[in-house]
Amino acid sequence: MNILLVEDEARVADFVQRGLKAEGWSVSVASTGESALVMIADAGFDVIVLDLMLPGISGQDVCRRLRAKKNRTPILMLSALADVEDRVAGLRMGADDYLPKPFDFDELMARIEALARRSGGFAETAASPEVLTSGALSFDTGSLEVRCGDTPINLTPKERDLVKLFLSSPRKILSRERILSTLWGISQDPQTNVVDVYIGRLRKKLGPCGESIETVRGAGYRYTENGPG
Repeated sequence: MNILLVEDEARVADFVQRGLKAEGWSVSVASTGESALVMIADAGFDVIVLDLMLPGISGQDVCRRLRAKKNRTPILMLSALADVEDRVAGLRMGADDYLPKPFDFDELMARIEALARRSGGFAETAASPEVLTSGALSFDTGSLEVRCGDTPINLTPKERDLVKLFLSSPRKILSRERILSTLWGISQDPQTNVVDVYIGRLRKKLGPCGESIETVRGAGYRYTENGPG
């Protein structure tokens, strides 16, 4: 999927771009409304993620100009303005969806996927099961019980969230940006080492199952399903 991210806050743009690229999506970034219109005219995009408050041409005007030119590319509008009136105004000017800042990265991805599905560009995904398992590691989403084989593991809520994230994407590389934004939020400093600290702590607590958490140099972490049978 080819995404255009229009965001003038450099730290937010870099964080989101890296996170979306880690999902295997192609992401271009524009920091102004003017540059966004030029890029859209030169190339086609599956989804446009458009910040409302931009220098020069605003996000509202970008949206209006695109719709006036009969450009029907799905637009997800971002804004720190979260009042109902602001959301309604954004949708009425031609946006397809509206996400207030600060936002959860998983919700951002889900909304992008939903917009792409509506336009025929993305396949439906299956719902998560009640009990997530991979190899010997399991997580009961109802009782919040984590087990390595037959051994129950006592974890903190954040550690359980990390296990759930791994078991929801077995064998898939999860970037530090993805883990950080999902568990701690997009406002967290991307240079922090909190992810590495929690990974180290989780490996120790999971015992033999912790050996299945693999470090992928320069990319992130993944759960490989190795460990006790």
